[in-house]
Amino acid sequence: MKVSVGDRIPDTNFKKVSAEGANDVAAPDFFAGRKVVLFGVPGAFTPTCSNSHLPGFVENGDAIRARGADDIAVISVNDAFVMQAWAGFTGAEDKITFIADGNGDFTRALGLDIDLSVAGLGNRSKRYSMIVDDGVVSAINIEENPGQAETSGAARILDQLQA
Repeated sequence: MKVSVGDRIPDTNFKKVSAEGANDVAAPDFFAGRKVVLFGVPGAFTPTCSNSHLPGFVENGDAIRARGADDIAVISVNDAFVMQAWAGFTGAEDKITFIADGNGDFTRALGLDIDLSVAGLGNRSKRYSMIVDDGVVSAINIEENPGQAETSGAARILDQLQA
């Protein structure tokens, strides 16, 4: 079942990546008591993710926080080492929280998994963005085409945070 507005974040775990390494985090704990903008990408270091999706959130981070977001996080079905390297490579480690969903448990629980084997990527995440208020999804934007970052981009989130 695909996640929708009003749904609670699934009770799964992922790894939160920082300069010090990766720590296990229960998803409900990560979102508890805060407004978090979360965006999911098919893969770290992939062209659309690195050149379009992530930069939009980095560039608009201050505006997103000014409209009430406590945190901005990116999640991908990649291991924690890849996510840590991507954070460092992009210079966004102090602007965006990088989350590794290495086994895809969180992504599958949301119903946002996609088989990208045809592109040699295996099972990954659909490209999406959402606003999560105290563990409940209040807005969600899912791309039809994983190679585009328009519906799920920072501009759409900014519009939704105004409402």
